[in-house]
Amino acid sequence: MIIITESAQKHFSKLLSKQPDGTQIRVFVLNPGTPAAECGVSYCAIDEISAHDIELKFDKLSAFIDNNSIAYLKDAEIDYIVNQIDAQLTLKAPYARVGKISDDASLFDRVEWVLQTQINPQLARHGGRVTVVDINNEGYVILKFSGGCNGCAMVNITIKDSIEKELLSKFSELKGVKDLTEHQHGNHSFY
Repeated sequence: MIIITESAQKHFSKLLSKQPDGTQIRVFVLNPGTPAAECGVSYCAIDEISAHDIELKFDKLSAFIDNNSIAYLKDAEIDYIVNQIDAQLTLKAPYARVGKISDDASLFDRVEWVLQTQINPQLARHGGRVTVVDINNEGYVILKFSGGCNGCAMVNITIKDSIEKELLSKFSELKGVKDLTEHQHGNHSFY
């Protein structure tokens, strides 16, 4: 369920060696299933372990996860990357904001899920967002952009080279993508 790399385990072991005996780590998601979801790792003292927590045992430590976070940490990975300049702890949790969708979900829901989990995180770096308005009978996904994407000079490239390419590779029943947004240049736009 959660991968903690060997490098991260060594890092945590070093930190835990300076804590009271029995202290382990807790992996959690704040505001799971929302756009404001944030993942974290903290110390977990023995008296903070609940009977409802799930314990994941690794070679050098145990990680505890509360019941509310478990579904949102599927396929999560914690790594500790050391390079010549610095070291960085990374936590990747692809389902923290949007839980995993079932294989039998509607095409609309599956397309929306791909937008929320894979496309919108990229667009958010520029203050943008995209949502599905409809999927028409011809197999075209009708999109609406907002935020920094509304009026962006690169929106056509984003649609063709990113969104449409990604959706067509995942859903053979689709023919393409159409944009419903009335793009207006303004202070909100990125050029």
